[in-house]
Amino acid sequence: MTALGAVFRPQLPPERLREVVRVADEVGLEELWLWEDCFREGGISAAAAALAWSERVRIGVGLLPVPLRNVALTAMEAATLHRMFPGRAVLGVGHGVQDWMGQVGVRAQSPLTLLREHLDALRGLLRGERLSVSGRYVRLDDVALDWPPPTPVRVLAGAEGPRTLRLSGEAADGTVLTSATSPDGVRRARRLIEEGRAAAGRDVGEPHPVVVYLLTATGPDAAARLRAELVAEGLDSVPGLGVAGDADAVAKAVRRLAESGADTVILQPTGDEPDPEGFVRFTAQEVRPLVP
Repeated sequence: MTALGAVFRPQLPPERLREVVRVADEVGLEELWLWEDCFREGGISAAAAALAWSERVRIGVGLLPVPLRNVALTAMEAATLHRMFPGRAVLGVGHGVQDWMGQVGVRAQSPLTLLREHLDALRGLLRGERLSVSGRYVRLDDVALDWPPPTPVRVLAGAEGPRTLRLSGEAADGTVLTSATSPDGVRRARRLIEEGRAAAGRDVGEPHPVVVYLLTATGPDAAARLRAELVAEGLDSVPGLGVAGDADAVAKAVRRLAESGADTVILQPTGDEPDPEGFVRFTAQEVRPLVP
C-alpha cells in the first residue's frame, strides 16, 4: 500500500499547528510532514510538539539542513524523539538551500562531502556506536549517545541531483524528493539510488523507501492557485508537476507517482491554501480511499 500524508507548510504561523495536528489524528491521516525552512519554524521543536499533541499520526521532518546542525545534536534530538514516541518520528536531512546557508555563514564548499559525513556519523550514533571521526566537516572525539533508540531507525536524505541521489542510496535509509519531481523523475531517482546502493554493497533485500511531495490544490480556484505557485517557483514549463482538482484527480496523480517508484506520497498544499485543516481532511477522508 502507498502511504499517504500531507504537509503543514511553515508559511502558516506555528500556533496553527496544534489544530492541524488534532484534525490529522482525528481523521486518521497517516503522516503529517513539517519543514525546517529558513527562517520560519524549527523542525525538531515543531515535531516534538506535534508528536505530543497526537496519539497515532506519524510526524515527518523533511528536511533538517545539515550545515545548520552539529551531527551530535542532530543525533541527540532524533534519539529523544524516537524514544519518547516510538515508531512515529520520520526524520530526513539534506543540503539545505544554499543561499539560506550563506545568509547564516554555514555554506559548505562541498555540500556533498558534508552530507555524506553527516549521514555516516548520524546513522552510527543512532545505532549506539561510539565514534571518533576526523572528516572535512564532521569531527567527533569518542562520542556516543547515552540514550540511543532501542530499535533501528531510518535516516532519510533529501536529494535532487544525480550525485546526491546516488549518495542517498549509498549512505541513507531512504530518500525524500521535492514536489519538482515528476513521475519520470521518480523513475530516474530510483535508478540513481539503486546505483548508489549497488556501489556501496548495500543489501538488495533491504528496503529503501522513497518519499515524494505532490503539489496539490483542490477547491473552486484550485487550477489558478496551482498555476500561480508553479510560476512563482519557475516550474510552470515542467510537464507532469502538481495536480489540481477533486479527490479522483488527486488520487490518479498519487497513483502515477506510486507506479513510478514512490513508496510514500505527501500532498503539499499551495502556500496560500485557505483551509489547512480542510486539506488534511480531504487527504485522509477523500483521497486515501482511492489510493491502494
